[in-house]
Amino acid sequence: MITKEFSHHFAQHWIDAWNSHKMDQILSHYTDDFEMSSPYIVTLMNEASGTLKGKEKISDYWTIALTRFPDLEFRLREVFHSTDSIILYYHSVHRGTDSAEYFLFNEDGKVVKSAGHYQ
Repeated sequence: MITKEFSHHFAQHWIDAWNSHKMDQILSHYTDDFEMSSPYIVTLMNEASGTLKGKEKISDYWTIALTRFPDLEFRLREVFHSTDSIILYYHSVHRGTDSAEYFLFNEDGKVVKSAGHYQ
């Protein structure tokens, strides 16, 4: 069961990891076989489904994104939680837009599935 405390703790760690640009910190929130969906996967990875599975493939995708956006910075706006999922609403400073990301968790508190939503 996701609690408000867990969701806020996760949110701050996730934002801090991304703002550090350290892939090991970013990936520490996810299971080895997690699945990520994003419209940017279509354009950056030439993957028509918009979905990648596994830390290796997603790490490659995120490495490309961090290389293309060396000034990437996120600022947390809001955290929403349910029984087994969290949605983070955040501002992308480097783009000047807001985004929301959905995270589905396993019983160990690791992300098994996520989906990015962008303006």
